[in-house]
Amino acid sequence: MPHQSRKDFFIPLLTVLADMLAIEAAFLFSYWLRFHSPLTEVVPVTLGIPSLGAYVIGSLIVIPTWLFLFNSRQMYAARRNVYFSDEFFAIVRLVFVGMLVVMSAAFFYRAFTYSRAVFALLGFFSVAFISMARYLVLRFEQFWYARGNDLKDVVIVGTNPTARRVYDSIVSNPALGYRVVGFFSVNGLNEMETSGVDFLGHVSHVPQYIRNHRIDIVLVSLTYKDHHQLYELVRDSEGLNTEIMMVPDLLELMTSRVRIKELHGIPFIKIKAVPLTTWNLIVKRAFDLVTSACFLVIASPVFGLLALIIKFDSKGPIFYLQERVGLDGKPFRLIKFRTMRVDAEGQTGPIWTKKNDPRMTRIGKYLRRFSLDELPQLVNVFKGEMSIVGPRPERQHFVDQFKREIPKYLDRHRVKTGMTGWAQVNGLRGNAPIEERTRYDVYYVENWSLVFDLKIILKTVRAVFFGKDAY
Repeated sequence: MPHQSRKDFFIPLLTVLADMLAIEAAFLFSYWLRFHSPLTEVVPVTLGIPSLGAYVIGSLIVIPTWLFLFNSRQMYAARRNVYFSDEFFAIVRLVFVGMLVVMSAAFFYRAFTYSRAVFALLGFFSVAFISMARYLVLRFEQFWYARGNDLKDVVIVGTNPTARRVYDSIVSNPALGYRVVGFFSVNGLNEMETSGVDFLGHVSHVPQYIRNHRIDIVLVSLTYKDHHQLYELVRDSEGLNTEIMMVPDLLELMTSRVRIKELHGIPFIKIKAVPLTTWNLIVKRAFDLVTSACFLVIASPVFGLLALIIKFDSKGPIFYLQERVGLDGKPFRLIKFRTMRVDAEGQTGPIWTKKNDPRMTRIGKYLRRFSLDELPQLVNVFKGEMSIVGPRPERQHFVDQFKREIPKYLDRHRVKTGMTGWAQVNGLRGNAPIEERTRYDVYYVENWSLVFDLKIILKTVRAVFFGKDAY
């Protein structure tokens, strides 16, 4: 069995090499494009063609600097398990900082004058080439782990529902790079039925098992009543080169990102924080206002065409107005293109839409498939009742039901509801379990950023064209 550190050597090394090649390729391609490509016919070279060697030497100085910047943001950490969109926005930020470093160095180095056009091209193609290289590495990493290479062996301590969630997450996602060897319980009883994974005994047996089997990670899921067992586990594991991580027993109450705040030398764990500061509220509202206004103008011909089709397709109004629950639990009238026949819920009352719903009009199923029925909500966004991105608004009937059954469900209303959301772009649409949707929505509320919104918008575009969960 490879040593733990060796398991985390190959993929980070591959990432470093991919970045080096991508940056060098960006230098060479930018040089060629500016001085030797057909572009020179449009933008002539007037001051002569500089030596390629000078740019190659420059790249050999820039590459280590940029690698240092990437490493400072943990871009070479092992098993990062990130989405490509996360990677892309991080690359944009770091390349921007890297370009500032490059231009500063060029300013102080007077022996050679570098082309400003090459700098501009370098910034753009660095983002493009590094993103392309990173995407390929991410896909290879998933393939590499899914084939069973360099997996980290994990044991789980605990048999409560949270421990079961940890187990299910690892087993259902082999590309994460972990393998569950077995689990231990507090009372020494096998209380978690699993197939293909061994029950290994009482928690007190963990240190000896680690010594005998070289386990990489111990994942602990204990309740507050069993914390003395955690203390003994950590104490008895001294000297063992194994990582121990604990899932907080307040998981359902804590935020998705643990924050520490110090008051006069006393550290506090922030269990709940205000999701958006005043400045963030201003930024998000400005983004919503500008985006909705632009799209309303651009999409106005589409609005007119869809309105005519809906009118001729079936009897009834073009738009469908329905009361939904928004920010702070306040109701508002959501606007949609009508996709169902009039009085669709006359006999059933409020129910969710289902696949091949017989209440849907002929054009309605196509509007829903490509989310075109949601376009009028741009008016809700422009009026300030909704946001472009946020948890999807629900009807009061379902809010009253879910708030009693789903932990933290009402936390969705701490921000404005949105036309699209983090849950939706992760495939949780239609009749997806409300518990899972709520977890994604609460994660969004607690981790908002403008970059996060942009990432969700990009994923929404992909989901509209390639997703299969809209109906």
